[in-house]
Amino acid sequence: MGTKGREVPRIVCCAIPLASASGKVLVVTSRKRQDLWVSGVRGNITRYVTTINSPSTTYHFYELEVTTLDKDWLESRERKREWVDYAEALKRVAWKNELAQGLSLSTLAPRR
Repeated sequence: MGTKGREVPRIVCCAIPLASASGKVLVVTSRKRQDLWVSGVRGNITRYVTTINSPSTTYHFYELEVTTLDKDWLESRERKREWVDYAEALKRVAWKNELAQGLSLSTLAPRR
């Protein structure tokens, strides 16, 4: 059984919003905790990245080439957005291992 009484894991789709030309990732603060970062903007899905399973959640990661950033959006008074480089984005999602793993498989990640 999953957490919180669920019999099946919840499914989360994660967009990695990119500006490929500048090599930047867009991060957006969480409404619940300002020190946590989540992503969400309009654009085109350009690449499936990976699926990561945890005991309670299945995460599906996709790269999103950003085409539009609205000046005002539903939660614009509650969240901050910021373009950052890959290393900084990785620091900001490090609190959640699955998010860091997904980002580390994006096209902006340094190749080993």
